[in-house]
This record gives sequence, structure tokens and C-alpha cells, in this order.
Amino acid sequence: MSDFDPDEEHAGPVEVPASALPAEVLRAVLEEFVTREGTDYGDVEYDLDAKVAHVRAQLKRGEARILWDPATESVTLVPGRR
Repeated sequence: MSDFDPDEEHAGPVEVPASALPAEVLRAVLEEFVTREGTDYGDVEYDLDAKVAHVRAQLKRGEARILWDPATESVTLVPGRR
């Protein structure tokens, strides 16, 4: 039986606290997320800054979480734990 290696491909996604990211990296993650194809904000159009601010507020309230997936080397946001 081998020791657990978090760098192995089968390792699951890892939660990354927003506070652990430098401001410019967090902004880039949020911008990438809100500009993904299929992201829809309903009938009202919001500019990029408003979308980023909205998601940043969700992170602060614990309504969203940042996950890093080492297997795909990708970042995504998911609903937070309630």
C-alpha cells in the first residue's frame, strides 16, 4: 500500500481559499469564470467589473468556492457549502 500523493492524477479537486491568491490572480480567475461561454446573468446586461464583483461577493459570503483540479490543471468555481 502506497502513501497518498496529492500530485497523482487520481487526486480530487482541492479547495483554494480566495484569500490565498494574490489580488491579480484572483481577478484573473474570476474574469475567466464570468466570461466562459454559457455564463448567463438573465435579462440584465452587466459589465465585466460588475460580474467580477458579484462573484467576489459570493466568495466572501461562502456561497461559492474555488476549486483547483490537479488532474486537469484547471480552476473552477462551484456553489459553496451551506
